[in-house]
Amino acid sequence: MAEKPYSWASGATLEDHSRRKHKILGEYFAQYLGVRCQLPQQTQFRLAIVDGFAGGGRYACGTPGSPLIFIEELRRAIDTINTMRAAQGFGLVSMECLLVLNDQSPAAIDSLRANVAPLQAEIVGNVPRLHLRVEYLTESFETAYPTIKKLLAQGRYRNLIFNLDQCGHSHVERTTLLDIMRSNPSVEIFYTFAIEALLSFLQKSDPVQLAAQLRPFGIEATELEQLEGAMSKNLWLGAAERLVFETFRTCAPFVSPFSINNPGGWRYWLIHFANIYRARQVYNNVLHQNSTTQAHFGRSGLNMLSYDPSHDGGALYLFDLSGREEARNQLLVDIPRLISESGDVIEVGDFYEGIYNATPAHTDDVHQAIIENPDVQVITPGGGERRSANAIGVGDVLKLKRQKSFFPMFLNAGGN
Repeated sequence: MAEKPYSWASGATLEDHSRRKHKILGEYFAQYLGVRCQLPQQTQFRLAIVDGFAGGGRYACGTPGSPLIFIEELRRAIDTINTMRAAQGFGLVSMECLLVLNDQSPAAIDSLRANVAPLQAEIVGNVPRLHLRVEYLTESFETAYPTIKKLLAQGRYRNLIFNLDQCGHSHVERTTLLDIMRSNPSVEIFYTFAIEALLSFLQKSDPVQLAAQLRPFGIEATELEQLEGAMSKNLWLGAAERLVFETFRTCAPFVSPFSINNPGGWRYWLIHFANIYRARQVYNNVLHQNSTTQAHFGRSGLNMLSYDPSHDGGALYLFDLSGREEARNQLLVDIPRLISESGDVIEVGDFYEGIYNATPAHTDDVHQAIIENPDVQVITPGGGERRSANAIGVGDVLKLKRQKSFFPMFLNAGGN
């Protein structure tokens, strides 16, 4: 697939898939800041953001690009968070942020500097509790990465977000993704690519794996040039999603392999990498707040990619109300089954660790399915029993009841 770099000097066009992606990015970042600044004793929060393909800052229509979205959300968050903390009687929080903006195009960086400058000046003049340092680089991301690592190490930043919104697929090496994710427990990556570019890469680098991943769906790797008319079909989404997950699942403990939902076909992927389940939990919830923005094809409960295309129909999950209803039904079966695999009890924290790389479900639906399940009870640290879904905490224990109505289901279960 021929890559089409943006022309920022003449005014870049904001495409629909980018608009959807930016909305998710902004909302997730806002929730990220809220979660990271909620301890009553906290007075400071430090983070670094790396935008590896930053662009010029604003599109021709005036809509902000990702660097400005990060700055605007920081500006908004410091006011929102401190207003809430003051109302709760907590001390106010100050934020320190290093924002590293890289783009290979000098014209893009020139435009970006001009767009960032007024926002940065407004923060210096009016927001004393937000300390924003911006560093600009003009190189390919792989060339810039050693310099970026040095900047992060010098500042001893532990909370890191990388936004890697590339054209095509080949501008970020898989080894670099691994290095980023292993650099710190509190690092996350938003990674965007075009599926056609990934397929072309895999055809050359690993044709055996590519063929093995596509064959169960009736797609031959030798026929990829004929996919143009098939990319809007749900079965293609299922094949591509599984391929994406298998390609990147070793990069991080939690990998969300969901495609950006486009009427013209499943072409662009926005993957979120994280080291902790809480990040994936919040990301799933944000996707449900933006239903139809991303898409999944397969199971909607736990083990979302475990369906067999030769026997199971699979279903399109758009993080909407109908998808959530189907997820709750599957979770009623899947949750006691997972607990039984550990014996008859599992701590809620361990349960979260085990499920969040394999479910698109919303946290509320998971909790509701636990409370409503006739075969599961939630035991508090003090030995009592939870009755409310909203009250479930990581210190609780999920326990199977003595009379297990689901056991015949397990004895006959062969796949899902």
